[in-house]
Amino acid sequence: MIIYRLISITLALIIDRAIGDPPHWPHPVRWMGNFISLLDRRLNHGKHKKRKGIVLLLLVTITVLFISLLISWGAYQLHPVAGIIVEAGLIAVTIAQKDLGAAALRVYEPLAAGDIESARYQVSMIVGRDTENLDEKEVTRAAVETVAESIGDGITSPLFWAFIGGAPLAIVYRAVNTCDSMIGHKNERYRDFGWAAAKLDDVLNWIPGRITTFLMMLTNRTPYLNRKEAFKRWYTDAKKHPSPNSGFFEAAVALFLGVQLGGVNYYKGIKSERAHMGINRRELEKRDILHTIKIMQRAVFAFVIILWIGGGVIAAAGAWF
Repeated sequence: MIIYRLISITLALIIDRAIGDPPHWPHPVRWMGNFISLLDRRLNHGKHKKRKGIVLLLLVTITVLFISLLISWGAYQLHPVAGIIVEAGLIAVTIAQKDLGAAALRVYEPLAAGDIESARYQVSMIVGRDTENLDEKEVTRAAVETVAESIGDGITSPLFWAFIGGAPLAIVYRAVNTCDSMIGHKNERYRDFGWAAAKLDDVLNWIPGRITTFLMMLTNRTPYLNRKEAFKRWYTDAKKHPSPNSGFFEAAVALFLGVQLGGVNYYKGIKSERAHMGINRRELEKRDILHTIKIMQRAVFAFVIILWIGGGVIAAAGAWF
């Protein structure tokens, strides 16, 4: 069964690289979003908002788990090849490698053409911060940070949970992550209601995030520090980030590029200061968006190789015993 999962994971990546998420196709994540919005309107009011947020999270995850289990089980009952193909399709909708790279390129291209207004608009499509007054360096920083943070929750974390429990767990992961992005905000409306979604998302990203970033540190080098110094700086900087997981990705990318990430952002006019990460050996440049895409691609490749090695060991151990 583990080999079936590995084949499905690999096929899912091929599907994602080939077609991504066509905007006009029906997509399970959009259906999840509609369901979450409906529950948000029904439950997010009055007292006991934390409990109601837990109820929302349970309703969403149990629903998607039941549906995905039913679909996967039915496909495998028909034939293992049908099961692998259906499972690959389900896993593919949980990852976004092609779309993430394409979104970053849509920011880079107007920057390269000197069209700062178009670049601001394109980066506003992928970040939550205010973008209308950003200069070229800040637009670049926003794109680089977003790609770095999304390597985990957009690609390797769903692949990890697909490895652990097939497409159903990958779908559950994506449901939790969608809940977190929609209601896991630290504002008056969602501070309590989205607490469970935000915490569970952090937990589900903890192991795959550290595996991914450790592999990134092994498979990339910075010309400015030796490996021991780079690992030490990476771990120290990662702890400065408010997210227990995103900081490891941003710190790693900053070190590879030899720049500093973090700084001042504005969200709906409210100033937010993030600690600086990385080493300030040069200025961030628009071409660093392209470098970050390559870092993402190497990270995903290394992660899948590790999954295959781990799956091979599990399969061999099962056959031996």
